[in-house]
Amino acid sequence: MTAQRAALDANRWHFNHGPIDIVAEAHGDPYAVAAAHDAAWARFGHVLHELVRELPLLRLPASDNMRPRGVVGRRMWDACAAFSPMFITPMAAVAGSVAQELIAFYDRPGIERAWINNGGDIALHLAPGQSARVGVYADLARFDWRDTSILTTDGQFEIRAEQPVRGVATSGWRGRSFSLGIADSVTVLAATAAEADAAATVIANAVDVDDAAIQRRPANECKDDTDLGDLPVTVDVPPLVPAQVKSALDTGAVCAKVLQKGGLVWAALLVCQGQWRLIEPLCSKSLPQSPSGAVGSVFA
Repeated sequence: MTAQRAALDANRWHFNHGPIDIVAEAHGDPYAVAAAHDAAWARFGHVLHELVRELPLLRLPASDNMRPRGVVGRRMWDACAAFSPMFITPMAAVAGSVAQELIAFYDRPGIERAWINNGGDIALHLAPGQSARVGVYADLARFDWRDTSILTTDGQFEIRAEQPVRGVATSGWRGRSFSLGIADSVTVLAATAAEADAAATVIANAVDVDDAAIQRRPANECKDDTDLGDLPVTVDVPPLVPAQVKSALDTGAVCAKVLQKGGLVWAALLVCQGQWRLIEPLCSKSLPQSPSGAVGSVFA
């Protein structure tokens, strides 16, 4: 298995290596953009091998005496250790940590803004005065890959360079990874992509309610090499009564606010069966709306 890349247009590249699937986009001086993409690509080819070497350790709960040696593995461990004593392994932050590793190559003169989108977990670089608009697609059950029309988002928000946000991540029971909860999606804005990834996992796990109709199975019955062992993960959620959905979202919102007060989350959007909760930044009354001027766009 070797890493592969393909140019999507003048500003975007698709990087793929096994389970890692990335779109890298940058804007600015064309020579600086090309150099940043080449540097990120050179680093990308080594990331998966480094993670595989430490995979048994990365699948264990984060603990003080088991910190990985690899730079990406350490970032995963650090992001998840902040949630101790909750059960969370470094794998909860793998996508965000990989994105964060690559975005560093775009922090150079001539790059106005850039982002690494690793399956919806996003790391950002914004030069002073720049911004990026993030679109949220809240419910994957509505997505049809055969639809060739323009993708319509469920919401948008803008991230500006002066704000303390450089990471966006989404988790939920329909996503690529397992969830213990019933959220269709939990999107988190945080200081880094690794922190956003871990926090989205924790909050999505908290969006939950007891109902015998919700189907759960031991994680290791769904996937042999899971890091969750025999923990019951959500595999199907039937339509619930509105009061149950409200209760689940209320529980998740409490979790998000606790993490926000601890500095682990800047803002969060929780969605479940047509209901939602917005955890706004503590420093303002609302997330900023996108202006009419040109900003970059990326999907979470």
